[in-house]
Amino acid sequence: MRLRELNLRIHTDGGSRGNPGPSGIGVMMTDADTGDVVARIKEYIGVTTNNQAEYRAVIRGLTEALTLQPASIMVVADSELLVRQLTGVYRVKNPDIAKRFLEIRNLETKLGVPVRYRHVPREQNKDADALANEAMDEGAK
Repeated sequence: MRLRELNLRIHTDGGSRGNPGPSGIGVMMTDADTGDVVARIKEYIGVTTNNQAEYRAVIRGLTEALTLQPASIMVVADSELLVRQLTGVYRVKNPDIAKRFLEIRNLETKLGVPVRYRHVPREQNKDADALANEAMDEGAK
């Protein structure tokens, strides 16, 4: 399979233990057509808010996608706020989140392929959630 034919699904999750508190992100990237895992990413990101962590997870996933040159991208997250902001249903009011929102829009432009966002219940985002929790556990050591 040539990389341009890759339809990428990126499950993202960010978490914070406290708000703000020690935070981590989890990103599970799969081939949307086959379900094959393309990448698993977990990172401790220091002390921040839950919403910042959610946005940082998407940024990390889209940044990784730049190296894969996919044909399309579906970002899947269990944060209703994040998805509704990125799809234009809600306005971004927080100035710090607005910076992250702009980072995502810039990444979308660099990627040059359709990027869609979908909200799912937490139960359908278990892999990304587990990675984010592992990152928070490792960061607490």
